[in-house]
Amino acid sequence: METMGRHVISELWGCDFEKLNNVMKIEQIFVEAALRSGAEVREVAFHKFAPQGVSGVVIISESHLTIHSFPEHGYASIDVYTCGDLNPNVAANYIADALGAETRENVELPRGKGPIVVGEAKAY
Repeated sequence: METMGRHVISELWGCDFEKLNNVMKIEQIFVEAALRSGAEVREVAFHKFAPQGVSGVVIISESHLTIHSFPEHGYASIDVYTCGDLNPNVAANYIADALGAETRENVELPRGKGPIVVGEAKAY
């Protein structure tokens, strides 16, 4: 069976505190990331936590992009899942660059193919 999608799980370290704590900035980055990957944006929902942190999702016709940020640690956990011909790495790399990540670890999983085999994370 061919894969139905590609799922990039990305650990971002050394990110800019102000960006990770700014819900409007993160929303802007995620929508732009979706558009740069060629996705069709359907819905957008982001939430700012007190005293810090942001969680959110961009629903795309091809699946989704999500984040949970920990500004106090310079860390963001992101997922980019796309179906069809879209490359989720385009969005994941844009997000990492836009958040100023010093280190990123990406794992890409084929979805809908059968048993998942997780490989080594790639540090950049």
